[in-house]
Amino acid sequence: MHTDQPSDPPIVIGIDVSKAELVIAVQPTGERWTSATTPAALDAVVTRLQAAHPTLIVLEASGGYEAPLVAACATAGLPVAVVNPRQVRAFAHAIGRSAKTDAIDAELLALFGLRVQPAPRPVPDAATQALAALVTRRRQLLEMLTAERQRLAQAPPTGPVTRDLRNHIRWLERRLQDVDDELDRTIQASPIWRVKEDLLRSVPGIGPTTARTLLAELPELGRLNRRAIAALVGLAPFNCDSGQRRGQRHIWGGRATVRASLYMAALVACRHNPPLAAFYQRLRARGKRPKVALVAVMRKLLTLLNAIVKHRTPWQPAQADLAV
Repeated sequence: MHTDQPSDPPIVIGIDVSKAELVIAVQPTGERWTSATTPAALDAVVTRLQAAHPTLIVLEASGGYEAPLVAACATAGLPVAVVNPRQVRAFAHAIGRSAKTDAIDAELLALFGLRVQPAPRPVPDAATQALAALVTRRRQLLEMLTAERQRLAQAPPTGPVTRDLRNHIRWLERRLQDVDDELDRTIQASPIWRVKEDLLRSVPGIGPTTARTLLAELPELGRLNRRAIAALVGLAPFNCDSGQRRGQRHIWGGRATVRASLYMAALVACRHNPPLAAFYQRLRARGKRPKVALVAVMRKLLTLLNAIVKHRTPWQPAQADLAV
């Protein structure tokens, strides 16, 4: 008589990452240990993780401190999911866990992985990470330049402070130009990026900044379906209904820098991309508020870009009617 053997339970590992220490927790065994974050210590952690044969390893995004460990795990072929900290805190509140320590956080991450099962995503390659670093640096320089120009507008007409501000603004402008030139060289050196940038910029409303932000910070573009890519960026509206009440839909989470870049692109597209401008006006005529209509344009624009990269076909106005 044949009897099915019970399958082994999935092994999910949660890792709380700080600058100097890792706290590792295993579900469902309850095993826990700590490690330093030196290169040698990370190698030892990866070896121990491989021996555990985990189904999933879950970490929170923690300002970049998680990057070396994530890269080491991905190189070793381990399944890693980097999750939004807000999702984990919401999960903690839902199960009545209010206390917060590194050990509790590691156990919570493991439990989150066991219950929610977030999908592991491939880590961007070294070239994409380098491009993302350049895009981030350009954004930082722009923020500093904007702040210094605002300070100059409020400074006295003459004097040492005004002179220093002007010198710093000139230096920041030169550095911004240097980064733009480096971005140009980096894109042109890669045939794949060069083709993708040309495809993205064929869409009216998409300029070099948005195209490079998408290349660097949304490498999944063209690989996911329209719903998945919208959720990844944070442009998928969430319902807020109860009984007979129909609440407002809200977008939440996702990649804020990509969303901010698409917001500016949508503003331009509403003026200079006829199909998207008409789509915006139809939504306004139906009583949608300007911001709601603009977010809808952002999502439609993202859907169009995803299809263009996936099928490697430049922009055609008729495509806008197919993007829903």
